[in-house]
Amino acid sequence: MSQPVLALGIAAVSVSGCVWYLPALADVRAGADRPRSRRPAALACLTGWGTVALLVPLALLASPWPAVAAVAATGTVLTVALALGARHRRSREQREASAQWAALRSQLGTPPPRRTARALMTGLTGGLLALSVAASGALLAGVPAPTVLVGAAVLVVAALALAAACARPPAHGTRHDGGRHDGGRP
Repeated sequence: MSQPVLALGIAAVSVSGCVWYLPALADVRAGADRPRSRRPAALACLTGWGTVALLVPLALLASPWPAVAAVAATGTVLTVALALGARHRRSREQREASAQWAALRSQLGTPPPRRTARALMTGLTGGLLALSVAASGALLAGVPAPTVLVGAAVLVVAALALAAACARPPAHGTRHDGGRHDGGRP
């Protein structure tokens, strides 16, 4: 592939990346209005897309491939380092917020929130994985394909019905507010 064609492809990808780098630029410009972990994450995004944009003139100028690869590798390393730093800072912020919420809940005497969605998704994922393994084993054992497909379809429909039933919001008038009161408002 010629380098001008490669440059055109990189430019198209770089322009289409605006859905990521424009919000990142807004996060950097917002400064203290955003959580502290958002700035390094935004800088990582800008570094990555800046590296992609820098590759366009390098490819157009027909720079040697080792130079283009060195710029791409350097940008990738910087992007990954900034992203890992942002992820570490974000996990610290989440632990701090969890501790603050736990302290507030203990003062108010409310129970911690239920984690039904995560448990439901874990169960569904594990069940569907086991179903696919069982169906594959049945097909390898010589069970006719229509029988396996009908059985698998019935189990998938049952799992989705269970998921829909568990994900449905509580009926009006039932108390599922975790002990919180709305002050008598309708």
